[in-house]
Parts: sequence; C-alpha cells; structure tokens
Amino acid sequence: METEFERITSACEAFALSIEEKRYYDAHEDMEALWFPRRFEDDDEVKLWKGFINAAVCFELIQKGRPKPSEIAWNTYLKYRLLLEVCDSEHCPTYVKIVQLLETTRSIQCPNF
Repeated sequence: METEFERITSACEAFALSIEEKRYYDAHEDMEALWFPRRFEDDDEVKLWKGFINAAVCFELIQKGRPKPSEIAWNTYLKYRLLLEVCDSEHCPTYVKIVQLLETTRSIQCPNF
C-alpha cells in the first residue's frame, strides 16, 4: 500500500511531467487527485496544491485562446504560491521545483506578461 509521502511524491511527479509535456488538463487532474479529498482542510500544503491546479488551468486556457480567464487562474496561483514560504512539509523542495517549472512555462506561454 502506498504511503501518504509516496502518494504526494507520485502526484507531484505526474503533475510536473504533464506540465513539461504541455498536457495541462492532465496536470490539473494529477494534482486534483491529491487536493480534492482534502479540499476543506485549512492547511497551507493543501492550498498550495490548489494553486498548482490553477496554474495548470491557466495554461489550458491559454491553449484554448482564452487569455482573460487564464489571467484570473494565474492570479489565483500567485495568491497560493506565497504559502510555499510558510509551508512546513518534507515536500517543499519538490514544490520549489514545481514553482520554477510553472513560472518558466508561464514566461514561455505569455512572454508579454
């Protein structure tokens, strides 16, 4: 049986791979598998996952030619990204890498923002 640590690690790896492969809907689903069962918790790590989901939504909306809604999703990501600074999790090094990947992807997707 997979431990919670392994489940989070697997979801983060799948999310990052989906982002790298420009499969943004899949990235959303990868992270939502973690977030959804815990969505009502008042936990910084869970909220950070919600931010990652919003970044994936932003990229999916950009692919669909919907820049205004993508901005709203990105701004939600930015709100939750700040929680990385106070998040107390053994997964924080992985989250830092995800943030770097998301922000690099954003700069490529939207070079004028």
